[in-house]
Amino acid sequence: MSEVTIRLDDRGRKGRYIATVAGREGEAYIAFTHREEGVISADHTIAPDSLKGTGAAFALVEYLVADARARGFRVIPICPYVRAQYRKHPEWADAFTVPPEWEPEGA
Repeated sequence: MSEVTIRLDDRGRKGRYIATVAGREGEAYIAFTHREEGVISADHTIAPDSLKGTGAAFALVEYLVADARARGFRVIPICPYVRAQYRKHPEWADAFTVPPEWEPEGA
């Protein structure tokens, strides 16, 4: 996996987790919205072709989960990619808040 660096750009109601990859051009990001106290929604994930296959998108979701745990907020996974990763990683359930039909199998 490539070296991925992630930074947070939080601008009030909206923000992004932004990833860059050493030796590659472009940025991948997860855009989010503050919904209420202690809850954000992961709205969409974008990764340019130059970063596909580098692990940047997955690193963003891992960072999002770690940040939610560290800062005590929960995530609504509106983005299909984030929701798919949530379903694959039931150990992340504490960082998410979802309707029952979005729960991972076996949860």
